[in-house]
Amino acid sequence: MPVASETLTVPGLDAPAEIRLDRHGIAHLRAGSRRDAFFVQGFNAARDRLWQLDLWRRRGLGLLAESFGPGYLAQDRAARSFVYRGDMEAEWAAYGAPDTRAVVEAFVAGLNAWIDLAGREPERLAPEFAATGTRPGRWEAADVVRVRSHALVRNAASEVARARVAARGALALDRYRKALAPPHDPVVPDGLAALPDDLLDLVRLATAGVGFGPERLAARRDEADRWCRVDEDGAVTAAPVPEAGEAPPEGSNNWAVGPGRTATGRPILASDPHRAYTLPSLRYVVHLTAPGLDVIGAGEPALPGISIGHNGHAAFSLTIAPLDQEDVTAYETHPDDPDLYRYGDGWERMRRVAERIPVRGGPDEPVSLAFTRHGPVIHADPAARRAFALRTVWSEPGTSAYLASLAYLDARSPEAFGAALRHWSAPSVNQVYADADGRIAWFVAGLAPRRPNWDGLMPVPGDGRYEWDGFHAADDLPRAIDPPRGFVATANEMNLPADYPAEARRLGFEWLEPWRAERIHAVLDGQDRHGLAESMALQGDDLSLPARRLAGHAAVLPPAPDIAAAQAVLAGFDGRLHEESGAALLAEIWWIHHLRPALLAHLAPDAATRALLAPGDAETLLPLLDAADPGLAPAERDALLVGTLAAAYRDCASRFGADDAAWAWGRFHHARFLHPLSRVNGGAFDVGPLPVGGSGASVMNTSYRPETGRLTVGASFRMVVDVGDWDASVFVNAPGQSGDPRSPHYADHAALWAGRGYRPMLYTREAVDAATERVIALRPG
Repeated sequence: MPVASETLTVPGLDAPAEIRLDRHGIAHLRAGSRRDAFFVQGFNAARDRLWQLDLWRRRGLGLLAESFGPGYLAQDRAARSFVYRGDMEAEWAAYGAPDTRAVVEAFVAGLNAWIDLAGREPERLAPEFAATGTRPGRWEAADVVRVRSHALVRNAASEVARARVAARGALALDRYRKALAPPHDPVVPDGLAALPDDLLDLVRLATAGVGFGPERLAARRDEADRWCRVDEDGAVTAAPVPEAGEAPPEGSNNWAVGPGRTATGRPILASDPHRAYTLPSLRYVVHLTAPGLDVIGAGEPALPGISIGHNGHAAFSLTIAPLDQEDVTAYETHPDDPDLYRYGDGWERMRRVAERIPVRGGPDEPVSLAFTRHGPVIHADPAARRAFALRTVWSEPGTSAYLASLAYLDARSPEAFGAALRHWSAPSVNQVYADADGRIAWFVAGLAPRRPNWDGLMPVPGDGRYEWDGFHAADDLPRAIDPPRGFVATANEMNLPADYPAEARRLGFEWLEPWRAERIHAVLDGQDRHGLAESMALQGDDLSLPARRLAGHAAVLPPAPDIAAAQAVLAGFDGRLHEESGAALLAEIWWIHHLRPALLAHLAPDAATRALLAPGDAETLLPLLDAADPGLAPAERDALLVGTLAAAYRDCASRFGADDAAWAWGRFHHARFLHPLSRVNGGAFDVGPLPVGGSGASVMNTSYRPETGRLTVGASFRMVVDVGDWDASVFVNAPGQSGDPRSPHYADHAALWAGRGYRPMLYTREAVDAATERVIALRPG
């Protein structure tokens, strides 16, 4: 195919460089120096993802109202509570790479260079800017690191939920809301205060995505405070919403298989991070080449470098390790001055920060933000003499999410990789490593607070009795280098080694359900000669261990007319949630809409308590079906199974037709990538719907909204690396690499991804040149 080309003059570039776009959507960036490579990375990110980048910056810094009007003021106020406000010299020094600041400055200079070019040639701007009548803002290097509210930390929402369960005298039932591991009895802190219903509204608002609707865009200044709630889909709304539960868990899978267990005698590394499905995709794959630098892989478009990929010698990937990195603190405030809160034997004054938020079409909005010694005040009630703050690692230097990956881009051994991770703070992660020397490794990395006198599982008084005692040293966190088993694998499960002092160190007790990890380990343990095809198949594995258990229960139920048809559908069902499977549809509808709610109703007859436990933790609920429970006799259990299975069959017949042979999981379970402007332009930029298999319990993690079946969280990016034969590596990034709806790479991965397919992730110069479809030559201004 002919190669398209253009030449651009770019002020700020030190020497000629080029962007080579291959037919799979990857931008291969070649520059004469490391500094220019990161400059070109910023320039290219803005070329392909500027609308996404502009929203990222405006959301994180509280600048949405400047472009979109008063309907965004409440969200801006919330976001500003979580912007990093510490010492910037300490911030830049905290990431481990000595050139972190210079790298970020070069990256931002590249971003601004594209913004300047688009200012001179507006036709280069993505169409969303014209649709909203806006222009992108210019960046400062500090913007990249001051935004904290995009990171994944935890467990404030679960603390509050557990405290509410405890307040109803039902703490023993909380395990059915969220399992704890290793086994641990949560301790109710002394002086635990009653919690207001809207306690976490500001936190949810600060971390919500950016959405658009005609009403919000047209909001008047006197309506600004109405747009302050977040619904269960994560959208900001002015309408009343029920108390939101915890957001769907975001995790990942990764593994590295050593050369002794692979078909090629080379390691294989696989990665598929699970995040909220967005359009454009959260991840962006890029290849940076310069003297001393040759890395390819995925990062977030607003950050320089990559966090998942390889450097031509070592490959690396990450999953979330759910360490507890935040705490809700409660205060008694002074009767005469609500800015004074009790601390120790006296009163301490909140710090007030006055700012002005620019507002489109009107004057700036003055705001006053309050902070305690523990963090931003998230709720205050002077009449009740109480206030609450959120203590989070976000306030510490070096916690801009994923930026510490700059420190390991040059790593060439597990030891060097581990040394770089000493500077990793947020989010807390399982890092997996494999290199061309045949070595593999696993490291847990992240800031883990030391809590000397409590477990972090409920809010605590902020009067000085419950204080962090620094952070655990990197050497306190688990790791394994070249393990005898021959592979390492993680899936957000409780993976602390059996001899780890978990109760003493209290890194965290809330992990994701074990199903994905159990399946990955079973498959890898059973393969003597693992290959790329096997890794790709495992990433697309739609087996649900809970669904298989349910089918087993259905098969042994006593015959009954009400369930004969349902048992026939489930006969021989092996738990694989393929998109064309009718049995998968019935099994999921049975569990999500009928059996799980019935189990909760059995455990918690009180409706208010039951609502606090919903939707329920499969890890603790499913065992109730396996053995007689003191409150659930075998006959009672069978009656519950029969009644809910019959109801599930009728439910499916009502929704999907009386002919159960025509049922298919993909008719309900689907991906639709919604553009932020979907409600404004009638979904013109949306991608989908696409039928998709799997569920949140399968290795192919595709969590979904129970009411609609639309996917919410899962792996939009997948990568499998043949360590040493780099051009054999593959990836997919749904719905596409580009964020510009006019680009051929905006949605070209969507159907491939839904069908478990991949594209080559080419690395060598020869392979890249052969696949190039467009060259953008850059010349210094």
